Amino acid sequence: MRRTGGAALLTAALVLGSGPVEADATPAATEECAPEGPALRYLVVFERRTSDADATTLVDTACGELETYHPEIAVGVATSADDRFADRLGPHRAFSAGQAGDDAETSATTSRPHPDLDGSADLTGRQWNLRAVRAEEAHSRQRGTDDVVIGVLDSGVDPTHPDLRHAVDRKLSVGCLSGTPDRAPEAWQPTNSAHGTHVAGILAAADDERGVTGIAPGARVASVRVIDDDGQVSPEAAVCGLMWAAEHDFAVVNGSFLVAPWSAACARGPGHGVVREALSRALHHAHEEGTLTVVAASNKATELTPSHPARNARSGPHACEALPAGLREAVSVSASTRSGRKAGYSAYGLGVIDLTAPGGEAGQCVLSTVPGGYGTLCGTSMAAPHVAGVAALVASDHPGVTPDELGERLTATATAVPCPDDYDLTGNGTQNAYCEGYTGYNGFYGHGRVDALAALTALARAGSPR
Repeated sequence: MRRTGGAALLTAALVLGSGPVEADATPAATEECAPEGPALRYLVVFERRTSDADATTLVDTACGELETYHPEIAVGVATSADDRFADRLGPHRAFSAGQAGDDAETSATTSRPHPDLDGSADLTGRQWNLRAVRAEEAHSRQRGTDDVVIGVLDSGVDPTHPDLRHAVDRKLSVGCLSGTPDRAPEAWQPTNSAHGTHVAGILAAADDERGVTGIAPGARVASVRVIDDDGQVSPEAAVCGLMWAAEHDFAVVNGSFLVAPWSAACARGPGHGVVREALSRALHHAHEEGTLTVVAASNKATELTPSHPARNARSGPHACEALPAGLREAVSVSASTRSGRKAGYSAYGLGVIDLTAPGGEAGQCVLSTVPGGYGTLCGTSMAAPHVAGVAALVASDHPGVTPDELGERLTATATAVPCPDDYDLTGNGTQNAYCEGYTGYNGFYGHGRVDALAALTALARAGSPR
């Protein structure tokens, strides 16, 4: 990874050509560089195997500065104060996410602080979600080990919370908001959002008969901040987080966010291909390095389309692909209610949803940690860490398990949930969504509801992974 410094205010993305990238592949500047505006930040996708030197030359020639470069995936972050930077690179090579009205979401809904702020009482009786995935039964066998690290790509985790201070690894935590890793504590700790701390509690809150308990209370978590104070996730922040996880051997990543730097989550505006390519490369690299990435499906109740160009073309202009949920190597999780039904807000889609887990609904949200105490949140953000936590239990039980083996075990041992005969949520006679598929695999629940105990015992019967 390479850093050359520099600050940026807005975000953008660009792609450099379709042929081999050489040091002289970018059109030469015909005029001197003229910084005339605020510095813009660009996510740059180069041809694969582009060297650090060539990437630097390409950006310099266009009057920019390369701040960070990931040679493993040929993706970098650049800045430029020259308003002709994009023009120097050629038409259709640059896209400003900031100017497009970023519509990213954190996949969570309402929050309500719990009155027992000091955590002196045992609140596990309120955690219906633990019982839904048989986590408490699984803890008799495995509670997670501290050599398994879960990367919480989110809004920051409070390391002082009594239920989390044992779990947060400060040395492995990092801020990624600029697209360049920043280890300073203020870069990775939360500011105005409880979201990341809530997710971390579902994952690894201490099992100490006080407060709440996580799915894998013995595992470590690393706070990787990718969500800013406005609840936005830039593509370069997401790439930075995934690359950090790969570089530091995280067994599991939880990504409860949506990257959508356009006016709507399903929009395919300028730059969509660049953002998708960069995220795909980063996700694939993390997978190859041994990291399983679990992501939230998103909360807009949309039907997601599998990320296959031919399939999307047949689906017509309304095809919706969520990023990173729609990408091949992400384990995408829908949210279900306490009764086990798909939550009305949860996205769905045959060929996209892999598993379902508790996300809750109004009045029965998921209780977990928040800065200063405890609170409830609903959303696919809450569903995803149930799956990531179970993955951490299995990884703790069987060191060396690969992401493919881990993902296959989670889906093979899930409790099958059939499509509902009726999905009229308001009682007005209209179906709110249509579930495609069969009992063992469908668009609402994927392979079914994650099952912590089954995932552990089935793997034990099969023996240790090769």
